Amino acid sequence: MKFDLNALDRRIAALMQRWGTAALQVSLAVIFVWFGILKPFGLSPAEPLVKPTVAWLPLFSPDTWLAVIGWWEVAIGVTFLFRQTVRLAIAMLALQMVGTFMPLVLLPDVTFQAGRIPYAPTMEGQYIIKNLLIISAALVVGGTVRQRTRPAADG
Repeated sequence: MKFDLNALDRRIAALMQRWGTAALQVSLAVIFVWFGILKPFGLSPAEPLVKPTVAWLPLFSPDTWLAVIGWWEVAIGVTFLFRQTVRLAIAMLALQMVGTFMPLVLLPDVTFQAGRIPYAPTMEGQYIIKNLLIISAALVVGGTVRQRTRPAADG
């Protein structure tokens, strides 16, 4: 029996095509719920970065803003779980990402290595910049909202 690498490649590609977007959607939900829920409970490693970034904002203290941002992220995650609310998730994500990238501008001494702005991020800077991948994943998921749901497979 001859091994058909091409057939195996087609099967793997079909599997990735069938489940890839759903995996992205669930991954976005998990990341936002998990990382978001840590903030209101004072357990987020991002807290030392978030608080100085929001310190200038009116209405609330940095601690309160941290909790608001955390619950906002939880809401983003939950809305990514349901096809009907993906558009809302992406809109909320777009607003959240504006704030997420602010430390690159407001706290360059924290987000870039000394004397190496803007090309050598610190660990904190890398943490922020990786959000480009989250934005891209959201775009992929968002690109499916007008597709019909797949009919059940033939038995």
